[in-house]
Amino acid sequence: MDAVQHGQSFTVTRDGHQVGELVPLRRRRRCVPREKFAGMSRTASRISLDAFRADQEVAVEQETDDPYAR
Repeated sequence: MDAVQHGQSFTVTRDGHQVGELVPLRRRRRCVPREKFAGMSRTASRISLDAFRADQEVAVEQETDDPYAR
């Protein structure tokens, strides 16, 4: 487990046949650094705020079925 924790992977076998892999979990970033976000924002395509708001309105206006109204 120490080796896996430090990045090493292992192939698990049974009777000489591969049955699985033991690999370290990928660590996900909890946040994006400010510099990276700013850089990505500068190259992002522009969006129409009016179209974005219209899409939101359509989503909000949709009615959901009441599972108890039978």
